[in-house]
Amino acid sequence: MGSGQVTDWQGKNVTVAGLGVSGVPAAKVLAGLGARVTVVNDGDDERARTQAAELEALGVTVRLGDGDTLPEGAELVVTAPGWKPDKPLFQAAGRAGVPVWGDVELAWRLRDPDAAPWLAVTGTNGKTTTVQMLAAILKAAGLRTAAVGNIGVSLLDAVLGEEKYDVLAVELSSYQLHWAPSLRAHSAAVLNLAPDHLDWHGSMEAYAADKGRVYEGNRVACVYNVADKATEDLVRAADVEEGCRAVGFTLGTPGPSQLGVVEGLLVDRAFVADRHKNAQELAEVSDVNPPAPHNIANALAAAALARAFGVPATAVRDGLRSFTPDAHRIAHVADVDGVAYVDDSKATNTHATEASLASYESIVWIAGGLAKGATFDELVAGAAERLRGAVLIGADRALIRDALARHAPEVPVVDLDRTDTGAMLQAVQEARRLARPGDTVLLAPACASMDMFANYNQRGDAFAEAVRELGAR
Repeated sequence: MGSGQVTDWQGKNVTVAGLGVSGVPAAKVLAGLGARVTVVNDGDDERARTQAAELEALGVTVRLGDGDTLPEGAELVVTAPGWKPDKPLFQAAGRAGVPVWGDVELAWRLRDPDAAPWLAVTGTNGKTTTVQMLAAILKAAGLRTAAVGNIGVSLLDAVLGEEKYDVLAVELSSYQLHWAPSLRAHSAAVLNLAPDHLDWHGSMEAYAADKGRVYEGNRVACVYNVADKATEDLVRAADVEEGCRAVGFTLGTPGPSQLGVVEGLLVDRAFVADRHKNAQELAEVSDVNPPAPHNIANALAAAALARAFGVPATAVRDGLRSFTPDAHRIAHVADVDGVAYVDDSKATNTHATEASLASYESIVWIAGGLAKGATFDELVAGAAERLRGAVLIGADRALIRDALARHAPEVPVVDLDRTDTGAMLQAVQEARRLARPGDTVLLAPACASMDMFANYNQRGDAFAEAVRELGAR
């Protein structure tokens, strides 16, 4: 397939795999470019039929209930990022020599080559917050930008829309990177690496390799986490443009070519003249909201990417001050009887929960849900001395209960044997009973929410509602 000019697409047979949030826009764009588009979809429910009718009106062929068979004559498959690489459709495409692209690859190919460069962020946790911080910093520097990719504006809209950008802050998942072989960012960051989505990737090595694709072809900076050697290893393995630098971020004192923290200040020793002797103050730790350790790391990564793009130090400070985190990310809900109640429902894996637990001294922990193959021994062992008590909910709570029994046997545990949505109110009431003034009741489940809730947002809302009910009594 060519560079993506309209003439390249005229009459091309393109298969779009999956309706969903990326499939429908991709099918519309490709049909608009003159391609002959066939959408294949596993499901055949009412929502799929509504979407199919909308696409069929545009001349798109839609095949519901069969996402496994490669349509006759297909020259390209464009897939939704969540479809697993071992799906029969992709194996058939491989045998037929048909390329498979994700929505990110399609956007990259369709963009004007002279358009806004991409500053890309991936990692197991912190991607969305870091990209939003980055966009806030770029805006504070007077640049036309948007947070795009896995969040905010869709990448296809960003590259094909009327709005002209100077630079894009792009969040990329491991799924999206897997299907984006030709993506070449201006600069990119891998925030951290911890086991996640291993059922999709097949192994930790394959997961890391897909994350590492974000560094391929970087022009100015490959930003890595000094505390997470695996991210530095990915930089070393990457094939980058001549002159591209490795830039670390650390919560400690930065060495040359690093950003870090000195006496309550975020400082830059990478993008300064004579970085062996000089450091540039960027912001105060108190400018980061909330100033939890992992969030300071997010801010440093965002600052590194912005500085790689030439943004002045004052814009880093102003951008961080203007940034407000999304809901359900270490969000303080209320204080009741001297106890703080904090919603970190977004902590859907052990790595995110580890960062959350490290932010407080004395915790009554509400945890549990769908474990997605995770184990909890390391998490519990690391947090044991901070735990005042634990309240467990959800389908896989026994895994956490057993880890608590092994590594924190003296911590009182309430095991709620119910998975209806009303369990959250009972969990908050039990947590209140265990908590003492000065404690934090922390919802940081370390698990996915779909056993009890539609998503982590609904789970966090249920927690906040239960806390408000406590306060109203």
